[in-house]
Amino acid sequence: MSTPTSITVSYITHETWAELTAADQELLKAAHAAALRAYAPYSNFLVGAALRTTEGALVTGNNQENASFPAGICAERTALHAAMSLDPKAVIGTIAVVVPSVTGTRPVSPCGICRQALLEQEVRQGRKPMRVLMGIPNGPVHELQRAGDLLPLSFDASFLNS
Repeated sequence: MSTPTSITVSYITHETWAELTAADQELLKAAHAAALRAYAPYSNFLVGAALRTTEGALVTGNNQENASFPAGICAERTALHAAMSLDPKAVIGTIAVVVPSVTGTRPVSPCGICRQALLEQEVRQGRKPMRVLMGIPNGPVHELQRAGDLLPLSFDASFLNS
Protein backbone atom coordinates (compact mmCIF):
# COMPACT_ATOMS: atom_id res chain seq x y z
CA MET A 1 0.00 0.00 0.00
CA SER A 2 1.33 3.43 -0.95
CA THR A 3 1.64 6.07 1.71
CA PRO A 4 1.70 9.74 0.76
CA THR A 5 4.54 11.57 2.45
CA SER A 6 5.51 15.21 2.41
CA ILE A 7 8.70 17.10 3.11
CA THR A 8 8.62 20.48 4.78
CA VAL A 9 11.54 22.86 4.91
CA SER A 10 11.31 25.69 7.39
CA TYR A 11 13.33 28.87 7.13
CA ILE A 12 13.22 32.40 8.43
CA THR A 13 12.96 35.38 6.09
CA HIS A 14 14.52 38.60 7.30
CA GLU A 15 13.37 41.61 5.26
CA THR A 16 16.75 43.35 5.56
CA TRP A 17 20.25 42.62 6.75
CA ALA A 18 19.69 45.11 9.60
CA GLU A 19 17.39 42.57 11.29
CA LEU A 20 20.35 40.22 11.80
CA THR A 21 23.07 40.16 14.44
CA ALA A 22 26.26 42.12 13.79
CA ALA A 23 28.12 38.82 13.27
CA ASP A 24 25.65 37.68 10.60
CA GLN A 25 25.77 41.08 8.89
CA GLU A 26 29.57 40.84 8.84
CA LEU A 27 29.34 37.44 7.12
CA LEU A 28 26.91 38.74 4.52
CA LYS A 29 29.13 41.77 3.84
CA ALA A 30 32.17 39.51 3.47
CA ALA A 31 30.23 37.26 1.07
CA HIS A 32 29.16 40.30 -0.94
CA ALA A 33 32.75 41.56 -1.15
CA ALA A 34 33.91 38.08 -2.19
CA ALA A 35 31.28 37.98 -4.94
CA LEU A 36 32.69 41.19 -6.40
CA ARG A 37 36.07 39.40 -6.73
CA ALA A 38 34.60 36.34 -8.52
CA TYR A 39 35.93 35.21 -11.89
CA ALA A 40 32.79 34.72 -13.97
CA PRO A 41 33.51 35.97 -17.52
CA TYR A 42 31.18 33.43 -19.14
CA SER A 43 28.03 33.66 -17.04
CA ASN A 44 28.56 37.08 -15.44
CA PHE A 45 26.83 35.49 -12.43
CA LEU A 46 28.91 36.56 -9.44
CA VAL A 47 28.51 34.57 -6.23
CA GLY A 48 30.26 35.08 -2.92
CA ALA A 49 30.32 32.99 0.22
CA ALA A 50 31.69 33.63 3.67
CA LEU A 51 31.73 31.22 6.57
CA ARG A 52 32.65 31.40 10.20
CA THR A 53 33.99 28.49 12.16
CA THR A 54 32.95 27.92 15.75
CA GLU A 55 36.51 29.04 16.64
CA GLY A 56 35.81 32.43 15.03
CA ALA A 57 37.80 32.12 11.78
CA LEU A 58 36.18 33.88 8.82
CA VAL A 59 36.87 32.39 5.37
CA THR A 60 35.53 33.63 2.05
CA GLY A 61 35.18 32.15 -1.41
CA ASN A 62 33.71 33.03 -4.77
CA ASN A 63 32.85 31.28 -7.98
CA GLN A 64 35.73 30.63 -10.37
CA GLU A 65 34.66 29.79 -13.91
CA ASN A 66 36.62 28.06 -16.64
CA ALA A 67 36.08 27.89 -20.40
CA SER A 68 35.62 24.15 -19.82
CA PHE A 69 32.50 24.69 -17.70
CA PRO A 70 32.74 21.57 -15.51
CA ALA A 71 36.20 22.70 -14.39
CA GLY A 72 34.86 25.73 -12.49
CA ILE A 73 33.90 25.79 -8.83
CA CYS A 74 31.12 27.50 -6.91
CA ALA A 75 31.61 30.05 -4.14
CA GLU A 76 30.24 27.82 -1.39
CA ARG A 77 32.65 24.99 -2.14
CA THR A 78 35.58 27.40 -2.59
CA ALA A 79 35.00 28.81 0.91
CA LEU A 80 34.28 25.41 2.45
CA HIS A 81 37.35 23.71 0.98
CA ALA A 82 39.58 26.68 1.85
CA ALA A 83 38.41 26.52 5.47
CA MET A 84 38.92 22.78 5.71
CA SER A 85 42.37 23.00 4.12
CA LEU A 86 43.36 25.50 6.84
CA ASP A 87 41.87 23.42 9.66
CA PRO A 88 40.63 19.91 8.77
CA LYS A 89 38.88 19.62 12.13
CA ALA A 90 37.06 22.95 11.87
CA VAL A 91 33.37 23.14 12.66
CA ILE A 92 31.50 25.57 10.45
CA GLY A 93 28.86 27.45 12.42
CA THR A 94 27.38 29.62 9.68
CA ILE A 95 27.84 30.15 5.95
CA ALA A 96 26.47 33.16 4.06
CA VAL A 97 25.87 33.26 0.31
CA VAL A 98 25.30 36.48 -1.62
CA VAL A 99 24.56 37.08 -5.30
CA PRO A 100 24.76 40.84 -5.97
CA SER A 101 22.89 40.84 -9.29
CA VAL A 102 19.75 38.90 -8.45
CA THR A 103 16.73 39.53 -10.62
CA GLY A 104 13.77 39.87 -8.27
CA THR A 105 13.72 39.71 -4.50
CA ARG A 106 14.33 36.03 -3.79
CA PRO A 107 17.81 35.14 -2.49
CA VAL A 108 19.69 32.54 -4.52
CA SER A 109 20.11 29.14 -2.91
CA PRO A 110 23.13 26.88 -3.40
CA CYS A 111 23.21 24.55 -6.41
CA GLY A 112 22.80 20.80 -5.99
CA ILE A 113 26.49 19.91 -5.76
CA CYS A 114 27.04 22.67 -3.18
CA ARG A 115 24.08 21.41 -1.17
CA GLN A 116 25.70 17.98 -1.14
CA ALA A 117 29.05 19.46 -0.07
CA LEU A 118 27.42 21.46 2.75
CA LEU A 119 25.56 18.37 3.92
CA GLU A 120 28.81 16.37 3.86
CA GLN A 121 30.40 19.05 6.04
CA GLU A 122 27.62 18.71 8.60
CA VAL A 123 28.23 14.95 8.66
CA ARG A 124 31.99 15.53 8.85
CA GLN A 125 31.58 17.77 11.89
CA GLY A 126 29.54 15.20 13.79
CA ARG A 127 26.20 16.47 12.47
CA LYS A 128 26.66 19.77 14.29
CA PRO A 129 24.32 22.12 12.43
CA MET A 130 25.66 24.71 10.01
CA ARG A 131 23.33 27.69 9.60
CA VAL A 132 22.89 28.95 6.05
CA LEU A 133 22.19 32.59 5.21
CA MET A 134 21.21 33.45 1.63
CA GLY A 135 21.04 37.16 0.99
CA ILE A 136 20.54 39.93 -1.51
CA PRO A 137 22.40 43.21 -0.94
CA ASN A 138 19.99 45.69 0.63
CA GLY A 139 17.28 43.04 0.49
CA PRO A 140 15.93 39.95 2.18
CA VAL A 141 17.84 37.10 3.77
CA HIS A 142 16.65 33.51 4.05
CA GLU A 143 18.03 31.70 7.10
CA LEU A 144 18.09 27.94 7.51
CA GLN A 145 19.10 26.41 10.82
CA ARG A 146 21.05 23.59 9.20
CA ALA A 147 22.52 22.90 5.78
CA GLY A 148 20.85 19.49 5.68
CA ASP A 149 17.51 21.27 5.23
CA LEU A 150 18.68 22.28 1.74
CA LEU A 151 18.72 18.66 0.64
CA PRO A 152 15.80 16.56 1.89
CA LEU A 153 16.08 12.83 1.15
CA SER A 154 19.81 13.35 0.89
CA PHE A 155 22.56 10.87 0.14
CA ASP A 156 25.33 10.51 2.69
CA ALA A 157 27.97 8.05 3.82
CA SER A 158 25.43 5.97 5.77
CA PHE A 159 24.31 4.45 2.46
CA LEU A 160 27.85 3.26 1.77
CA ASN A 161 28.15 1.27 4.99
CA SER A 162 26.63 -2.17 4.64
